[in-house]
Amino acid sequence: MAAPVESSGWFPALAIAVSLLKCLFINAYHSTDFEVHRNWLAITHSLPVSRWYYENTSEWTLDYPPLFAWFEYGLSQAAVHFDRGMLVVENLNYASPATILFQRLSVVFADLVFIYAVKECCTTVREEKAAKDLLRRPCFVLAVLLLWNFGLFIVDHIHFQYNGFLFGFLLLSVARHLQARHLEGALWFSIVLNLKHINLYVAPAYGIYLLRCFCFTQDNTDGSLRWRSFSPVRLVSLGAVVLSVTAASFGPFVAMGQLPQVLSRLFPFKRGLCHAYWAPNFWALYNVLDKALSMLGVRLGLLDVAGLPKASMTGGLVQEFQHAVLPSVSPPAALLCTLLAMLPALWCVWRWPSGGRGFLRCLVQCALASFMFSWHVHEKAVLLAVLPLSILAVESRRDAGMFLMLATTGHYSLFPLLFTPAEFPIKVLLMLLFTIYSFSALRNLFSGEGSLLHPLEALYLLGLVAVEVLCEVVFPLSPWQRTLPFVPLLVTSVYCALGVSYSFVRLYVSLLTQEVTEKTKRL
Repeated sequence: MAAPVESSGWFPALAIAVSLLKCLFINAYHSTDFEVHRNWLAITHSLPVSRWYYENTSEWTLDYPPLFAWFEYGLSQAAVHFDRGMLVVENLNYASPATILFQRLSVVFADLVFIYAVKECCTTVREEKAAKDLLRRPCFVLAVLLLWNFGLFIVDHIHFQYNGFLFGFLLLSVARHLQARHLEGALWFSIVLNLKHINLYVAPAYGIYLLRCFCFTQDNTDGSLRWRSFSPVRLVSLGAVVLSVTAASFGPFVAMGQLPQVLSRLFPFKRGLCHAYWAPNFWALYNVLDKALSMLGVRLGLLDVAGLPKASMTGGLVQEFQHAVLPSVSPPAALLCTLLAMLPALWCVWRWPSGGRGFLRCLVQCALASFMFSWHVHEKAVLLAVLPLSILAVESRRDAGMFLMLATTGHYSLFPLLFTPAEFPIKVLLMLLFTIYSFSALRNLFSGEGSLLHPLEALYLLGLVAVEVLCEVVFPLSPWQRTLPFVPLLVTSVYCALGVSYSFVRLYVSLLTQEVTEKTKRL
């Protein structure tokens, strides 16, 4: 039974409360992303469309898809009423009080899309019987896990980005597919894909699922695909939705002959395999293994220090990373690894679709596969898996355990984004509140069904406390602080990479064993 949200007053109260909390951080630390978006406001407001993707006065050039550029243009029409100075391209690093107020409030108001999407996701939650205690209702727990998500909160409202706005369209698309409104779901996904191309990570899940469950209309009695049920009309209608959004976004730049320039901005492969702070994925483990092998090789006399890539021995965490012992990774190799990591999930959703929730599991797995193996992954991309997994977490004890593992590890991996002393107690307190609520709420939802975590999993998560003490207390007092300043980032990245990698494997095991079980039932 779907959860009734509209008739309750608790959801607006949650949404208003979190919005007010966001406003408290208007004057908090903000990262260089604040200047990035200010510059994009200036570019889209002050320059003709033909120069948007060529302007390079600032190093923070426009590198999001055209639909997001139009979003910035829309914001600039309101920004002019706050401070015209922020809309001057030459005003680099401009951050007047009015500019800060406008940009912070723009994120809060853009989050209205996210709030609406969360409400729609809550209506799709399955509830066997409505609990009398509101705090023990799955739809309420889901609303808190999404609206008050720690990672999304600090990335958008302290660090500064518009991820809530973007995830709103993604979650709205997921909700529509769970409601079997597939064309509308495809529309919302096409929009978010043209707003931020990181959503290409989950595009294969959408493509395979819609082809299998929308374009083909019937299955055989054994659950296999009935090929004759293919509907060309549905395929054309689906294609029309996707192409119309893409044409509206890219069409003007195609007409001006600027498509190659736009694509070069969207896919800058020269940035290197890893970001300056290694995202906690497979490549972080690969990099540190290469460093360990190179150091061992030098100590054993098997390698000459002079012949090693400089960054691998002395540079610490860098963008351009040449491996010393292990093979260096190219963009095609990273793409191949990513596709191979996705294939089992895509095969499952094609062979045994399992409805909207089967698609959702595939989406989570594709998001994690991309996070684990893609080229130049940002640490924030882990939220692409954490947020959709929240929906499954309130419906299944097994998914709840995997959510706690992935969310806690992934959220902690975002700590280095807030490195100023003033934000240290804020990030610790916010994460503790969210983590404690997640554990207690999900444990109450599945009370009597066993522990959500294996003792070793719980021990690993407790290890995050030791990592934080090491990085924030012990290391700053050590003599290595000056000579090896990158060690705290390295330790955080590698330790979290172990947890994310474990979550990736465990989610895959859960997906594959579940599909085998369902197949056996059909037989």
